[in-house]
Amino acid sequence: MADGAQPASVVIVGAGQGGYQTAASLRELGYQGRITLISAEDVLPYERPPLSKAYLKGEAHEDQLCLRPATYYVRQSIDLVGATVTGIDPAARTVRLSDGSGYDYGHLVLATGATPRTLGVPGAGLRGVHTLRTAEDAATLRASLDGARHAVVVGAGFIGLEFAAVARESGCEVTVVEAQSRPLARVASEYTAEHFTRLHRSAGTRLLFGQGVAALHGDRRGNVAAVELADGSRLPADLVLTGVGVTPRTALAAAAGLPVSGGIIVDSALLTGDPHISAIGDCAAFPQVHSGNLLRLESVQNAVGHARLVAERLTGTARTYRELPWFWSNQLSTTLHIAGLDEEHDAEVVVGDDPDAFSVLLFRGERLLAVESVNRPADHMAARLLLDSGVKVSPGDVTAPGFTLQGHLASRRGGAGGRTISRSETMGARVT
Repeated sequence: MADGAQPASVVIVGAGQGGYQTAASLRELGYQGRITLISAEDVLPYERPPLSKAYLKGEAHEDQLCLRPATYYVRQSIDLVGATVTGIDPAARTVRLSDGSGYDYGHLVLATGATPRTLGVPGAGLRGVHTLRTAEDAATLRASLDGARHAVVVGAGFIGLEFAAVARESGCEVTVVEAQSRPLARVASEYTAEHFTRLHRSAGTRLLFGQGVAALHGDRRGNVAAVELADGSRLPADLVLTGVGVTPRTALAAAAGLPVSGGIIVDSALLTGDPHISAIGDCAAFPQVHSGNLLRLESVQNAVGHARLVAERLTGTARTYRELPWFWSNQLSTTLHIAGLDEEHDAEVVVGDDPDAFSVLLFRGERLLAVESVNRPADHMAARLLLDSGVKVSPGDVTAPGFTLQGHLASRRGGAGGRTISRSETMGARVT
């Protein structure tokens, strides 16, 4: 806090990974005030990444997704409230709930997350048309998948491709429809995208690029039966998953007069225009370290990092958010890790001779921006340390005989510091 005093109470709106982590970190740091964690979902806070993978496969159950058991919140004196927040009064420092009740706050943390975009075409409301964001979404989708024969996935981002992999493994005929010319257009290089195109096609999935959806058609009972493409062709479908991105939940912030543009705008300490309100995670637009441009990231790593920073600030340790972004995705037999952030790279250098295990280093001029590692977790761990510690690596270094990320890091880091990254840490974040 600006005056060094801790707030008497903290209200957190949103009980996803970021909201949960804020509450947990506050207690870990010795905060003694009242903590209220408000969730719009009537379930314990849970992990989202398994929803599109292990949970859909039946390899994980609902209780295994919970971040903590119910007893944890009792022991830590965290008041977990299942309710919908309908308004914020910054002057009175209160939040209002849909039942007319409210909570006062010394500090408010907005961890409201994001909402999946839906298709704005006729038939989008038919039964059997799904999005995937919440545990309820995943449970409904898993039940629908059991009896589905033809699945159409609209959007070839991480969510779409992860679901396509699970649906194909379950025996469905799967078609992925993507408006862009390749998969993973927002998040990965062309080389990596080509690998995933081959991977899914080899599994029997049909991928259609440069195609839009014109309409969805149903049967007499109101169930989806076909997807009509922009060229007039139709795909049979008794299940459709829409994976075309998300929209940050900013309505509460905007109604309270907070600045909003592509997310709830915050400074490098994650404060909004009101010194008593922070915003974190998927809903927050924060300054990017190198460019200063506002950036909104959808990942567990980002939500956790934001939460810990806010908890530190509220308990007396102020710093700016400078953490290295990283992401991951599991599809079929392949794991993709990404370290760093691609800011319009102008060169790609591939490391590794195995077509199924390689890393792509993305450069802008002489600066390394990001590293995409396919089935090479050791490369990913080295890339994170390299990018985090500021060790220089140029395209010329990478093309030298015998280059490895691990060897370069060991020879150049010297006294630059850094930390050891455990293998388990490579599986904690993803793009949603």
